[in-house]
Amino acid sequence: MTLKKNWLNYIIAFFIIITINFLVPRMLPGNPMDAIYGDEVLVKLSEDARVYLENYHDMDKPISIQYLSYITSMFQGNLGYSFYHKKPIMELLISYIPYTILLMGLAMFISTALAIILGIESGWRRGKKSDKIILFFVIFLSGFPAFFIGSIFLIVFGVILNAFPFQGARTLYAGFGSFDMLIDFLKHLTLPLLSLIIIFLPNTYLLTRNSMVSNLKEPYILLAKAKGLKNIRIKYLHAGRNSIIPIATQTSIRFGTMILTGTLFIEIIFSYPGMGTLIYNSISNRDYPVLQGSFLFTAFLVLFINFLMDISYAKLDPRIQ
Repeated sequence: MTLKKNWLNYIIAFFIIITINFLVPRMLPGNPMDAIYGDEVLVKLSEDARVYLENYHDMDKPISIQYLSYITSMFQGNLGYSFYHKKPIMELLISYIPYTILLMGLAMFISTALAIILGIESGWRRGKKSDKIILFFVIFLSGFPAFFIGSIFLIVFGVILNAFPFQGARTLYAGFGSFDMLIDFLKHLTLPLLSLIIIFLPNTYLLTRNSMVSNLKEPYILLAKAKGLKNIRIKYLHAGRNSIIPIATQTSIRFGTMILTGTLFIEIIFSYPGMGTLIYNSISNRDYPVLQGSFLFTAFLVLFINFLMDISYAKLDPRIQ
């Protein structure tokens, strides 16, 4: 697939996501305003405020005009207003998004790097004691859901041992200096990060190991050995590099699942101020505009990561244009 076709596919997907996010409140039974803002909020509003909101969303105009107005507002950074938080949704998202991107990015990078190294080493030693030990522990860890792993870390390291903070992203009103604030932030980040690394690692490790075992049977490996190349060169530059190629595809496919089943639960457990906590609070408070904005951002993030993975996949495999 050419880059031009890739761009076209992602642009189409982009507008499909926008359209679905626009249509869902309007397809629900009843007044679309109830679906967007919720009955409880609208009951508390005056009639003038309700009329203002209906005019603001162009509810008195044809659906095509509403859609055009929705897209125009979105590209201007206007995703609506949260009555619960009493601030624009874009401003709210900007305050939560960096925490999730930092946590998710570090967890994916560390877990993927560690899983690739373990997978290559394990596949190279297939059937040996070290391979069996690594394989056993990874499969053992993969059987636990995200909320269980997070809860164990919270109870053991946060409550019992009191080794790390178990909620939030920083200690409030502590009066730290710049360096102390950084150390405090890293301490708060440690438990959620370790939890996500354990959650993300098994699937990438198993895929790398299986690819490694399969690649070691290929003729080019026998040729490399016949040339007298060192084992470490064969392991990483020949078999290992080709074993990494499927990881790009797997990561892009699983990224959305990682956000919704991994990061979201972990952020809620540790009260980490990221998108997971924002979504949870929005559901609890029926803050529907924030939910719409959160899901829109999550969908765009998944789309963007998939695009990056497509590019990296092409770089890893020269046969793909």
